[in-house]
Amino acid sequence: MARTAGKMHSGTRIRETGRDRVFNLINLIFWIIVLFIVLYPLWLILIASVSDPDAVLQARVLLWPVDFSLMGYEAVFQYRELWGSYLNSVFYTLAGSALSVVVTLAAAYSLSRRFAGKKLVSLAITFTMFFSGGLIPIFLNVRDLGLYNTRAVMILMNLVSVWNLMVARTYIQTTIPNELYEAAVMDGSDHFTYFFRCVLPLSGTIVAVLSVYYGVARWNDYFTGLVMLRDRSLYPLQLVLREILASLTSTGSSDTFFAAYADNLGGLQEALRKAEVAKYCCIVVSTVPAVVLYVFMQKYFVKGVMIGSLKG
Repeated sequence: MARTAGKMHSGTRIRETGRDRVFNLINLIFWIIVLFIVLYPLWLILIASVSDPDAVLQARVLLWPVDFSLMGYEAVFQYRELWGSYLNSVFYTLAGSALSVVVTLAAAYSLSRRFAGKKLVSLAITFTMFFSGGLIPIFLNVRDLGLYNTRAVMILMNLVSVWNLMVARTYIQTTIPNELYEAAVMDGSDHFTYFFRCVLPLSGTIVAVLSVYYGVARWNDYFTGLVMLRDRSLYPLQLVLREILASLTSTGSSDTFFAAYADNLGGLQEALRKAEVAKYCCIVVSTVPAVVLYVFMQKYFVKGVMIGSLKG
């Protein structure tokens, strides 16, 4: 009898009222509009980058590519500095993210333990989230340390994000039980052994979260290179793309992006056509890796948000 009642109860469907249907319809329409507002600019950039420049200039590119063309990508990839800067960004992103994850987890583990002066140390670290020494003191400090115009400055600058540090600390405190540490101490383990053999193997989720956070931030970083680098062979991709976009608006300079195409009036006109779609191609080239990373690591972003919502 009870089993039959349970089946009837589980199969009962809540009946929607007229107001519920109206609300659901309005809600659906609203979020479709929001989705269109967010996605359409991205879609427009993508289709404009593979359309004919004349169609882009005449604003005929709205929903689909017009007269499919890879002219813009050919012009961008012919820029010799682009490939070197791409490899630089890959190196800065991989090396910097790996080091950031290791240092962040080590600091998070330290803050998750009890020690004298913990509140003072936490306050000093949190203070840096809101106040900074300023650009000029940071630049002078980097120069005095011998890091100016080196690859190391692109890896060591912004090594640890305080927000990511707090998220990692919260994860360790809420996920790894303190009883595990007590058992490890009874077996003769010290902090280093416990951290590398117990904490890290159990922190796969937060390692993935931090890797995505740091990886996207490193890939999109251009300001550090703009201030701290002088040698063009060390430039990251974002800085080179920024120069390309800036040069597309300055046809009078002999060292602009499309100067090679402007030997005569006809060449200048062709260069201007390529420049119209090249700016969209630059955006696509720089954002595709980050977008792909977001798509494949989306679940870790959700976990990271949930971890940050808990009090540590």
